[in-house]
Amino acid sequence: MRFPPHERTLSNQSDNRIKMSTKHFFHEYDGLVVKSLRGLCHANPSLSLLPQHKVIYNSAHEPSKVAIVSGGGSGHEPAWSGYVGAGMLAAAVNGDIFGSPSAAQVLAGIDSVKSEKGTILVITNYTGDKLHFGLACEKARAKGMEVAVLAVTDDVALGRKRAGMVGRRGLAGNVLGLKILGAAAEAGCGFEECLAVGRAVNANLVTVGASLDHCHVLGRINHEKVPDDVCVLGMGIHNEPGLLHIAPLPTPGSLVKQMLEFLLDPNDEDRAFVDFGQGDEVALLMNNFGGTSLLELQALADEAIVQLKMTWSISPTRTFCGTFETSLNGPGFSISLLNISGAGREGKTTAAVITRLLDAPTDAPAWPRVSHATPRIALPSNNTNGIYTNGTSKDVTLPGDRQLDPTLMYDAVKRACERAIASEPDLTTWDMEMGDGDCGESVKAVCQSILHSLPPPQSASPSLVTLLSLLANSIDAMGGTLGAIFGIFLASFTAAVQRQPPDLDGATLFANAAYDALQGLKSHSGARVGDRTVMDTLIPFCEAFKASGSFESAVEAGMKGAEGTRGMKARFGRATYVKGREGYVEPPDPGAWAVREMFLGALEVIEGRQH
Repeated sequence: MRFPPHERTLSNQSDNRIKMSTKHFFHEYDGLVVKSLRGLCHANPSLSLLPQHKVIYNSAHEPSKVAIVSGGGSGHEPAWSGYVGAGMLAAAVNGDIFGSPSAAQVLAGIDSVKSEKGTILVITNYTGDKLHFGLACEKARAKGMEVAVLAVTDDVALGRKRAGMVGRRGLAGNVLGLKILGAAAEAGCGFEECLAVGRAVNANLVTVGASLDHCHVLGRINHEKVPDDVCVLGMGIHNEPGLLHIAPLPTPGSLVKQMLEFLLDPNDEDRAFVDFGQGDEVALLMNNFGGTSLLELQALADEAIVQLKMTWSISPTRTFCGTFETSLNGPGFSISLLNISGAGREGKTTAAVITRLLDAPTDAPAWPRVSHATPRIALPSNNTNGIYTNGTSKDVTLPGDRQLDPTLMYDAVKRACERAIASEPDLTTWDMEMGDGDCGESVKAVCQSILHSLPPPQSASPSLVTLLSLLANSIDAMGGTLGAIFGIFLASFTAAVQRQPPDLDGATLFANAAYDALQGLKSHSGARVGDRTVMDTLIPFCEAFKASGSFESAVEAGMKGAEGTRGMKARFGRATYVKGREGYVEPPDPGAWAVREMFLGALEVIEGRQH
């Protein structure tokens, strides 16, 4: 359900908020911008700073080339100072946080990189920037300089009706324009030629943003919060309220779908600013507002690329994904699309020329170093060792292999995985109390992988080594400490199986192999019973299995070991760093409990066959 801004009922929302961080290392912003710019120059000695004017400039800029100068309020880093360098900006002028620089600052920026061919001031079409850069432009012209202002207007969220006479906002898509303009200037293009290219790019550029909350500006009173079940579509980069409040939180796929419709739907008369024709070459820019993890941002980029191909028949020829223009710590992102072919047509040139400008080298520190070699992304396969491929299994004959009841084996593994998956919420909760919370998801993921790899019952192989190989394929991809322990134990177990005498019954075979595998695991891990690890389950299980030959007795011993980790102080792993609160009782160790659930699942199948 969608709500326009401010029309959503706000009652009882005080306890229903995303907790945006209001803590900062700097408690007030006086002097912060200059300190930040000094830090940028320390890390990039090729950049120069006029601290009194907050101007970053390229002192090696050649006067024989057009100077591309940009800027705006601070808080959007790396824009715009991070894009100063040969092949991009000649200078960047920085205002206070979310505040336009003054005309005097802009004039200082123009003077820092004097050009015989002229200066183009690229802004993002906000009122303060238009006025101050415009005033500087007029003053520079009065001195006989050739100067022009180019306003980037790529935002589609407001549409034609709401943008009105003010025009659309400039968002992260402007960075693509800066790159192309800077490359054109570096290549020796003239003033009018650069202006034509810049206007052509802007005419074929669209952006839309979305966020889970506003950013927090240090030293300022907190703004109105966005409820934790709401996503704001059409968010700007200055804490603007956005266009739509979407509740409940949309899935990434549905959010990206609506954002692409805003950018591409030719039937949306209010927002169809750019025509994307069949076969047009397109560049995609996924931008982080500052508070979105790279993990999520790259996943969102993948989602956008998949939908562009499937729904719009667009395969971006260039993709950029990262932090280009932020809103301090805003937990959001934006999608920008540049019709490269359209820009070529508009600029009386070709898509190939625009692409070459986009690809041209620059030493601007914030522009990503991207290789445009043909991408090679490995496609997943059912199996990597050839034992199980395309839904069929192959019997293998290896020394020491065993041919056992395939239905019993595969059903036991299946039920073990199902129980472990069902326990994921508890495992995650417990691990978040004692660690980083990844145990439950890791166990769930590896068990789902195993279930996916299991063949249909009618084609299951009786080979024990085949089954163990299937398990190894999934476990080898499992990260974390638990993944390593599982992997070592399984590899040792497989080797131990092949060493056993051929006349052993199934229970004895498994008991001996499990005990031998435990010794192999112990040689790689110092964890023992009482250390609050998975070993609290594995050690008693394997020892009881070896002593009794009874799987049921072994599982009972493993269960007691897992349950004994409740309240136990950790002596191994990251949980040792956790200082318990007064009266706090530690939950069961999630790794030990996950193995407990697996053993219980296998036991259910075995006992079911015996009765």
